[in-house]
Amino acid sequence: MNLRHLLVLASVVWLAGCATAPSTSSYDGPLKPITRASPGTSKVTSLEYNSDLWERIRRGFAMPDLEHELVGSQEQWYGSRPDYIERMTTRSSKYLFHIVEELEQRNMPMELALLPYIESAFNPQAVSSAKAAGMWQFMPATGSYFELTQNAFRDDRRDVLASTRAALDYLEKLHRMFGDWHLALAAYNWGEGSVGRAIKRNERMGLETSYTDLNMPGETRNYVPKLQAVKNIIAHPEKFNIELPNIENHPYFQAVEIKRDMDIELVARLADVRLEDFKALNPSFSRPTIFAAGTTQILLPWDNAKVFQRNLAAYDDDQYASWTVWVAPSTMTVASAAQRVGMSETDLRSVNRIPPRMMIKAGSALMVPRSPQHRQDVSTHIADHGTLAFAPEITEVTRRTAVKVLRGDNMAKVASRHGVTVANLARWNDMKPTASLRAGQSLEVYKTVRVSAAPTRTAQVSKSTKASNTSKRPRATGTAKEKPVVTKVAQQARGDTPTKRKR
Repeated sequence: MNLRHLLVLASVVWLAGCATAPSTSSYDGPLKPITRASPGTSKVTSLEYNSDLWERIRRGFAMPDLEHELVGSQEQWYGSRPDYIERMTTRSSKYLFHIVEELEQRNMPMELALLPYIESAFNPQAVSSAKAAGMWQFMPATGSYFELTQNAFRDDRRDVLASTRAALDYLEKLHRMFGDWHLALAAYNWGEGSVGRAIKRNERMGLETSYTDLNMPGETRNYVPKLQAVKNIIAHPEKFNIELPNIENHPYFQAVEIKRDMDIELVARLADVRLEDFKALNPSFSRPTIFAAGTTQILLPWDNAKVFQRNLAAYDDDQYASWTVWVAPSTMTVASAAQRVGMSETDLRSVNRIPPRMMIKAGSALMVPRSPQHRQDVSTHIADHGTLAFAPEITEVTRRTAVKVLRGDNMAKVASRHGVTVANLARWNDMKPTASLRAGQSLEVYKTVRVSAAPTRTAQVSKSTKASNTSKRPRATGTAKEKPVVTKVAQQARGDTPTKRKR
């Protein structure tokens, strides 16, 4: 046997020894069959992937069903309007996946993903008669409390990510207060103070305090039934002869970082999306330019995000924005401001939405074209806090006034007291400048006075900004003595609305 054969034999013996050598752990005898063990937690993540977002939503329903006759009437209303359901659900396809993801991360009931159907028909541009705005219908003060910026350039109550975060924060807060999702929803509609007082009223009377037991306004009385009706339709669309649009269980949009001020039209062009589609995903922008200091990211359709980044990298023009901001150093007329920034008065009014017969107040932030004098990107302070406020135009008019002659007066004294010349006083009264006067005699005086051409008015953005500085907590109410925190849209998209809104 040669050396090669001896080495092979030694290797085999060594491997066999390794395979049969006992481990260092204790050994209790022959191996036993593995028995079924109980899981350590009941929350086991399913390996099944649902391509249908509707099914994912249905599996997340966790609120107790509301059994009430009003649910049936709301089902009938929605069920008889399949075209309305189709428009709402198609519009929601841009936003639902994000809301579902947020709810799952917070372990909140999936019914809340349907709430924007009730609030705004999933229209982020919806505005109620009480000035509530966005998909989730935040009032200015409540939006400010939940850190939704409202200024001259953007309104985060309409922002998809920010408003969803704020709405879920608010709903979580209300659920902690009342310990019941139906009462939390009532408070979202009517106000936490109103619901709290209604509960205490029932407690004093020895009555139950559930949602259906409270004495509430008609809108709040129908609020949860509407949500229950939509839930029932989503759960079993075939029962209502409703065909839901296919919504994939996949993100519709992707957040993309921007580092320079950029025109909205340029962003849409570089991303190869229609301008209206870009605005649907970024509804908070109210001006033609996005200021990077205040908005660090934008939303783009999933497949267009890489297109934008590639085209942006290849863009060879150093100017990304056609507009910048000029802050008025003093209160001035629109014509004067337009002359200073090199614009026509008409264009300045149009871009900044300046009402007629108004002056621009000092400190107002105006959108103006970029120029060699104005090429810098807008600062963070202006992007986050810029306001636009107006004062009524002041005009001079001449008014005739009757004045009385006092004891010891002469023409010179009367003229001096009223700030006119003796010659004019004599001419207005057809008298000589040296004419004698008697006490109590009436003379006519013509004075030039400054009057406002319109009532004092401040732009809504300024009101919102003021609210953000003064609001300490969400103001909840729906009664005559209180202002509602979150009101419902008076007119939903395309004029469709389940019931007549009272607020």
